[in-house]
Amino acid sequence: MKRIVAEICEADVKFLPIVESTALCTIGRSDALGSHFESLVESVVSQQLAVRAADTIHRRLVDLVNGEITPESIIKLDEAQMRSAGLSGAKTKTIQGMSKAAITGAVPFDDLHQLDDNVVFEKLTSLWGIGPWTVDMFMMFQLGRLDIWPTGDLGVRRGWERIHRLKDQIEPKKLELHGKKFRPHRSVVAWYCWRTLENK
Repeated sequence: MKRIVAEICEADVKFLPIVESTALCTIGRSDALGSHFESLVESVVSQQLAVRAADTIHRRLVDLVNGEITPESIIKLDEAQMRSAGLSGAKTKTIQGMSKAAITGAVPFDDLHQLDDNVVFEKLTSLWGIGPWTVDMFMMFQLGRLDIWPTGDLGVRRGWERIHRLKDQIEPKKLELHGKKFRPHRSVVAWYCWRTLENK
């Protein structure tokens, strides 16, 4: 990671201050907890919610399945049970769809870490309610992929603007082009964009 960070600063010297004032990027470490399926369920639960609310709903869902979030345990729940945990109708539909895809083998959740980025993206976005942002976060933080460039993430864009002292907001398409010079380490660049928002 030290080598990667040095290459990023060489490609764009404006990253040097945030790199020097922040801990080393943690993406890619083998510290992912739980199965890929569990990770994605938690991501869906957390979408557009404050951390505390998401944690509460996730804990209720875990209680409903006696502590084990698996496709087999989720599929046994009906909509009313899932809604009672605080899940919206859309999130209930998404999580149930994920369970069916896992059980039928339409999406090989257990093997996602063995697939190329584009295949993971294609498989997961084929599921109702799973969009690019959710897949990007999953690939970065669950699979530890180092070359994900989530230009759709508002925090990444605001962080980039701050690092480069831009007066105007940058559009995702323009940021996509800027990311090319950082391949194959764009996840690390995104991570430091987030960090700069914390280091106000």
